[in-house]
Amino acid sequence: MDTQNGGKLRRVDTLGRLISELREAHQWSQSRLAAEIDRRFGTNLDRIHISRWENDRVRPGAFSLRRLSAVLDMPRETLEGDTKRHTFLTDVAGSAIAPLAASELLEAGFSARISEGPTAEEWEERLSLYGSQYMSLGAHDIRRRVSRELVLLQQQSDQRRLWSVAARLMTLYAKTFPGSDGEKAVRWYRLAAEAADHSEDLETRVWVRGRAAIALGYEGAALKVADSFGQQATEISDGRPSLGLLNALMGRAHAAAIRGNVKAAHHLSDQGRRVFDAAGSHEQASDYAVPHWRMNVFLSLLLARLGDERGAVEAQDAASAELPAELPRFATHLELHRGLMLARSGDKAGGAAYAQAAMDALPPERHSLTLRMLREEIRA
Repeated sequence: MDTQNGGKLRRVDTLGRLISELREAHQWSQSRLAAEIDRRFGTNLDRIHISRWENDRVRPGAFSLRRLSAVLDMPRETLEGDTKRHTFLTDVAGSAIAPLAASELLEAGFSARISEGPTAEEWEERLSLYGSQYMSLGAHDIRRRVSRELVLLQQQSDQRRLWSVAARLMTLYAKTFPGSDGEKAVRWYRLAAEAADHSEDLETRVWVRGRAAIALGYEGAALKVADSFGQQATEISDGRPSLGLLNALMGRAHAAAIRGNVKAAHHLSDQGRRVFDAAGSHEQASDYAVPHWRMNVFLSLLLARLGDERGAVEAQDAASAELPAELPRFATHLELHRGLMLARSGDKAGGAAYAQAAMDALPPERHSLTLRMLREEIRA
């Protein structure tokens, strides 16, 4: 493995040395590297962890390798000549993690091709299952399960109806990446939109774009992209009420609120409420549904961002009254919204402490990327 050092590429013989070389290429101390990983992933690393890795006393596990790969990824311009872009993920983490996963995915893909794979009806059942699992499982579990299904679907892409299934699964997969990462989440949302267009199914085309808009708008990430998806969904729907249009309007409302455009945020929110009255879902626990409690979760954060304390509290109380007990993660969402209200009222330390206490009360395996991003918004 070659890395840059003093303008030249040199051979690195151990994983620890590679971590050290890449860290130094960023001109970071060990403490700074630990802080960067903590900031992005909400971990509790310190300099001692980095030191042990770099001295090959402890080998980082799979999760740590993935986090290091995201933080230490080296841009092309830091490497000389025509050398291909060296990333920690492909050159090290990939070799440590990928072989077994790649083997399983290849086997699944060829098996699906040979056996012709599940029927369209079976795929719809799986899609429904993943929509329910998303509400309670962590991002890593969902990503691992859905990635295998996407490999299977690739082998059946000659069926137009399955492009609709693939588009909705891609959207779910995109949500396992933080929108603040920019490229990964957005790239998958765009692929999902293209797959939806291949399906020629209007409802899917609107839903995929609307779901991307609310995901990015709620997270406060990639706001231009959130607006773009939201506007596309609105135009394609031609005003016909649907859950996709509802998501699109609420996503655009959140983007407007974050930018400080209060008038536009309220206007879009009012439109969203009217669409909800016509197209709201009675399902309680699926990412493909927006029941009354979930609509109030959307409103709770939106009104907290707008400084409407009374409206936010009403939405929080309404959501809490109907929130299914098996979905504690969404109860934590509401607590973070209250923390945001505290911070916006001037008690920044109190808001940050309230948000952290809410996160601490939820088991770590239930934490989501969105919750961590909300916590960072409160801290900021």
